[in-house]
Amino acid sequence: MNITIYNKLIRDKIPQIIKQTGKNCTIAILSDEEYIKKLNEKLLEEVKEYLESGSVEELADISDVIHAILEYKRISC
Repeated sequence: MNITIYNKLIRDKIPQIIKQTGKNCTIAILSDEEYIKKLNEKLLEEVKEYLESGSVEELADISDVIHAILEYKRISC
């Protein structure tokens, strides 16, 4: 059996997409503290990727993470 561990924040209905392909996946629901920590780590990762590549796609990823952080903090913009 081939197992791949991604350890990623879930977005874009990825578990449903995986299941539609006939594969299985396991997810974990994080505590609030773990969730904001992972969001902050993701923000740093995306900023580094943007600075290295200058890619517009990375800017979109940064925007997604910022919106998730603002939502978590109950801030609307």
